[in-house]
Amino acid sequence: MQASISVITLGVADLERAYAFYHDGLGWPSQGIIGREFEHGAVAFFKLGSGLKLALWPHASMAADSGLPLSAPGALACLLSHNLPSAAAVDQLMAEAQAAGATLTKPAQKTFWGGYAGYFQDPDGHLWEVVYNPDFEALG
Repeated sequence: MQASISVITLGVADLERAYAFYHDGLGWPSQGIIGREFEHGAVAFFKLGSGLKLALWPHASMAADSGLPLSAPGALACLLSHNLPSAAAVDQLMAEAQAAGATLTKPAQKTFWGGYAGYFQDPDGHLWEVVYNPDFEALG
């Protein structure tokens, strides 16, 4: 199998709130919430770089579609990282996320490996790392 990811889907407790955080708070482009006419169909998509998309889908819909029981999500089950070109850009995005309703879990600071990073959780508890890695392009 070729290593390829086209969509990252985050399960959310409140689709309207999650949509507002990413669209209104962080300014990410989206055509809005679609699929409301279907049971368990409401979802929001956001265009990310390189053709990747982020989807927001209610926990109940994800459980119904996957056949798994609805359960409490864990904050450490997944870490999403947003790499930026400078420490100043990290500080700016951390401030935007906090203003949009994110909970800062670790303020941005120099890292032991020579970068600069901070962490926040979105309103559903998904953990985000906002990072400047001067060697990012050389990785993998």
